Amino acid sequence: MEIRIATRKSELALWQAKHVAGLLDELPEVSKVTLVPLSTRGDQILDNSLQKIGGKGLFIKELEIAMQAGEADIAVHSMKDVPAAMPAGFCIAAFLERASPADALVSATACGLSALPEGAVIGSSSLRRQAQLLALRPDVTVKPLRGNVTTRLGKLDDGDYQAIVLASAGLQRLGLESRISEEFGPQQMLPAAAQGVIGIECDQTRHDLRDLLAPLGHAETRMTTLAERAVALTLNANCQSPVASLAAIAEGILTIDALVASTDGRRILRERSTGPSSEAESIGTQVAQRLLDQGAGELLGEAQS
Repeated sequence: MEIRIATRKSELALWQAKHVAGLLDELPEVSKVTLVPLSTRGDQILDNSLQKIGGKGLFIKELEIAMQAGEADIAVHSMKDVPAAMPAGFCIAAFLERASPADALVSATACGLSALPEGAVIGSSSLRRQAQLLALRPDVTVKPLRGNVTTRLGKLDDGDYQAIVLASAGLQRLGLESRISEEFGPQQMLPAAAQGVIGIECDQTRHDLRDLLAPLGHAETRMTTLAERAVALTLNANCQSPVASLAAIAEGILTIDALVASTDGRRILRERSTGPSSEAESIGTQVAQRLLDQGAGELLGEAQS
């Protein structure tokens, strides 16, 4: 079988696609793997926030169009970029084993958040990160920052910011872990749903592909990802909403922490739910409902206004 992988053109996206290609190359059923690099609208429009132009779903639409047109067989994504509600006709055939879900501070002077000077300018376009940064350091200024990892690091190095926040997994995958000044624990900064997870998407009717890809998946990562994505789905949140979640499994029991925050970080609602990992999605739904009972809908409404 020949497999064509649709991917974004960023350095990190290409790393992820090549990683999946390497896994596929080891399968006896696969004769050839080729990459189909595509430019997405989310990559092209850098002068507006994702919230204003339609959210991170803009990073995957062109890849799905390529699959529909028969130009690609699968697409490889950072799962935190994939909307919680999958478009009709597509599925995630495999969730690869999760890398670090943590967020990382990269500062110009290699110092942690607490050592940044008063009023420091920190780059991030994520309302989730902004809210939690301001909860930890109300004095800092969070300014928008978009572009790929290399672009963001370049803006830091040029002096546009005194620090920026990126996903640890992306830095590690690109061999840039030495740039990490501080890795945030989940009590400091709860990550985005499915942060650190690579997903392989395909047409849900392609059972041949689904059967081929399924063994590449990691069962525990699948369950924690389903739980975290259920939080976003229940809250009707997108990846730009000030919503965070992180699930873990120990001895068959799944525990999920989730939060919704005001964008200024002054109000943070946080809940935890546990249960059998086989009920991952319902546990995620349950913790989201608890947040709604606390008033999360109001905070989300304020964030979107």
